[in-house]
Amino acid sequence: MDRIEIQLLQSLLGGEMSVYRLIDSQDASLPEFFETFEKLQKEGVLEVAGGKVRLTPKGRELAKGFLGSAATCKECGGTGYGIDPFFQKVLSEFLEITKNRPPAAEKFDQGFISEEGVIRRLEFIHERGDLYGKIFVVGDDDLFSIAASLTGLPEKVFVVDIDERLVNFINSVAREYGLKVEARIYDVQRAFPDDLRRKFDVFVTDPVETVPGIKLFLSRGASTLKGAGSSAYFGLTTLEASRKKWFEIERMVLEMGFVITDIRRKFNVYPASEKSYSQFEEKLPIFRRLGIKTDYDWYTSSLFRIEAVREPNPLVEGEMIIDEHVYKDEESLATPY
Repeated sequence: MDRIEIQLLQSLLGGEMSVYRLIDSQDASLPEFFETFEKLQKEGVLEVAGGKVRLTPKGRELAKGFLGSAATCKECGGTGYGIDPFFQKVLSEFLEITKNRPPAAEKFDQGFISEEGVIRRLEFIHERGDLYGKIFVVGDDDLFSIAASLTGLPEKVFVVDIDERLVNFINSVAREYGLKVEARIYDVQRAFPDDLRRKFDVFVTDPVETVPGIKLFLSRGASTLKGAGSSAYFGLTTLEASRKKWFEIERMVLEMGFVITDIRRKFNVYPASEKSYSQFEEKLPIFRRLGIKTDYDWYTSSLFRIEAVREPNPLVEGEMIIDEHVYKDEESLATPY
């Protein structure tokens, strides 16, 4: 029995659960999950009805001697970070602002993490000493730039995004609240602007999860950093990135002159809220495969922190015109393309 089979059986020992919750209980990529899931059904180990999964008598016998899944901290969402009073005040302001945010756009493969998740990310970045300098954000459907600026701690936050709606929203909020944040329309396919090179201490991004796509996003961010000691934060799932893809991405990170200092598993949660991906959920390959709507916030990602040990070396310097392969590969079952 392999590790993913064990994870599924451990999770189901507590009783019937949603298939989406079961997906979140394991850490294989979605194609690998479905291969194991279908195998266990064929072997009569588990059964599915109405989107719920349970162990069969054979499955319960097979799982004898296993412990159920470990309990995670409910207060911190399993991240290890509660929200202290200072950041709670920031969260309250942030929640008011995000009521008017533009909804996620399918054509840009958008979907944002929860507001609480953005604040916990800020707390982590603050703990690591990276919240006080100049911060660059590549793509900001999370509105991280606004939350960071609400703390009053960064010297400056600069955002580039292809979505004119987001850029206009961020700039209008900055004017209204007097925030040190600025946003500019920029398509990562185009050559990087010279006026933004080597001027920032930190960059933050949540890239698409194909190897060419993440190379492009990380390269654009790396182009902004001042040099050794600069750092970056990005999200990466196991759902749309297998171990082989992680290997390629980690090798790329090292090639660019960074060391990985932290990986916080399942740190970012993408809720299926009205303004997020729920509006185009039926176009996701996973929906077509399961045929049921999301009933659990199953899409999570790990948060990486990387730090430059020498001058960063972007792997993409000039123009890189992308096609569907940058946004989608055989592991992209939660991408609407």
